[in-house]
Amino acid sequence: MALRQANSRGCFICGLENPAGLRLVFYEEQPGEVFADVLLEPKYEGFPGMAHGGVVAAMLDEACGRVLMGSDPRNPRFMYTARLEIRYRQPVPLNRRLRLQGKALRDRGRIATAKAALLNAEGKVLADAKALLVGVPEEVYRGVDLESVGWKVYPEEAK
Repeated sequence: MALRQANSRGCFICGLENPAGLRLVFYEEQPGEVFADVLLEPKYEGFPGMAHGGVVAAMLDEACGRVLMGSDPRNPRFMYTARLEIRYRQPVPLNRRLRLQGKALRDRGRIATAKAALLNAEGKVLADAKALLVGVPEEVYRGVDLESVGWKVYPEEAK
């Protein structure tokens, strides 16, 4: 059974209280693998009827960054993206059900690599990415009450 990952309050991708954000909810399918269901509204349009490439890039970046995060909101593993390589394969439609997937490739402690893909309902890859990730030093968030800044697993109805 997939475990729901924590969301933040204001993040553009996962911030459930961000009125301009995507409000995506990620699930850890198994260690090193995540997914989120996506429905892009017209406010994310680039070319008429299609998602803006920057929005697609942001989603792929988030999926890569979450693959090693885990599902314990009290003990997340945060990663910075050092490099992101994206391939746009097909236009990404608005108002259609999509699936965002991420998978860890290699974990060397402080440095890791991951990949992500955005797929349509038929499973066709619309865009994919590979990322080089660097661990956020624990002292950056040590002592911070993550839940008080909005980092928590929200109830299902919060989306």
